[in-house]
Amino acid sequence: ADGPPASLYLNDIDGVGQEDLFYGYVADNQSTPPADNAYLLAFLQKLPPQGKAVLVTDYCSDASKMDDSWLQNNRQGFISFAAPDRQLRQIPAYPPAPRAANTDDINQLTDAQNFLYLINPEGFASRQAFLDSLAATSFDLIIMDAFYEGALLTADEVNSLKTKQGGGRRLVVAYMSIGEAEDYRYYWQASWSSNPPDWLSAPNPDWAGNFKVKYWQPEWQAIIYGSEDAYLDKLLAAGFDGAYLDIIDAFDYFESL
Repeated sequence: ADGPPASLYLNDIDGVGQEDLFYGYVADNQSTPPADNAYLLAFLQKLPPQGKAVLVTDYCSDASKMDDSWLQNNRQGFISFAAPDRQLRQIPAYPPAPRAANTDDINQLTDAQNFLYLINPEGFASRQAFLDSLAATSFDLIIMDAFYEGALLTADEVNSLKTKQGGGRRLVVAYMSIGEAEDYRYYWQASWSSNPPDWLSAPNPDWAGNFKVKYWQPEWQAIIYGSEDAYLDKLLAAGFDGAYLDIIDAFDYFESL
């Protein structure tokens, strides 16, 4: 955290995401140990002065801890979401409305004062019920999966989510894992289970169906971007405002081998 900001990297992003900053690092609904919190803060505090948003997802379910998460993140100038479920399957019942709800137009990430992170819609009765539930919220930013049961959302569906319930434009951003392959995605080929390509590495023991990837290999990169059938290109064509990149720390796995 003592070195200068990586300007080439920062020029290409609008913000960063951080999980477990104040709650969830060791276990859900438990405070993150002070030493781990301080280590993360030393990096994150450098970003707002660079004009970058910091999106924090804390995993806690007690109302008092959700309140504390908001207060501590807000004190740092971070935008936060207290997720009661690590599977990210629900719109939280508490608080009953987003913190700092507003009717402002949100045109860039730093405009947002709150966000919803929901990438697993299995608890909703149908595709339309899922979309209707999202549309009925007032969050400034929604981070969601670009697919529902394997089918890419349409441009009309994505556009229907871009107005907050109380008025004002919001951002709708699609989740995209760039450090692991997922066997339920459109790009997955059945033959890979018995005859994996060279870029496909070990399964993630904590997430069934996820596999480490040699992200530096062109074959994996071609799946992620650069053609009409690539993941990033598909979600942008569907009208999403951007991508929330996950598993950007995939290098940790390979450095530990």
